[in-house]
Amino acid sequence: MTKPANEIVVTEIGSGFAQRIEAGGHVFSADEPVSAGGTDAGPDPYALLLAALGACTSMTIRLYVSRKKWPLERVAVRLRHERVYAKDCEECVENRDGHVERITREIELFGTLTAEQKARLVEIAERCPVHRTMAGPTKIVTRLKESAG
Repeated sequence: MTKPANEIVVTEIGSGFAQRIEAGGHVFSADEPVSAGGTDAGPDPYALLLAALGACTSMTIRLYVSRKKWPLERVAVRLRHERVYAKDCEECVENRDGHVERITREIELFGTLTAEQKARLVEIAERCPVHRTMAGPTKIVTRLKESAG
């Protein structure tokens, strides 16, 4: 049985936290760091989430720049995730109680771009599909699948 192109399969490796991830024709691992009880066989789930956002950001900028034929040589995206108190989060106007998940994304643009072009590329970064998915209303549907064995 072939799986749909947009399906990711994650299965445990052994008895710890290590996971095997199949995405299309790619296979890689995820795990927790040793300090959290894992074996550090791969990035932790939050690192994978940030990697998805960073890759999508860079790809979206590259697509836009290619269409515009702007002189962008390279993009670097640095991301950090932290859980902060809402009262300490200046950007959190809608929820000031409890904790907030905050992702900081820094985009570095290499090339001879004007200030206006750089500002436009920051706007474009806000439109990357993964950013929109994470920031917008997302419904996760969970179902139990009966195993064959």
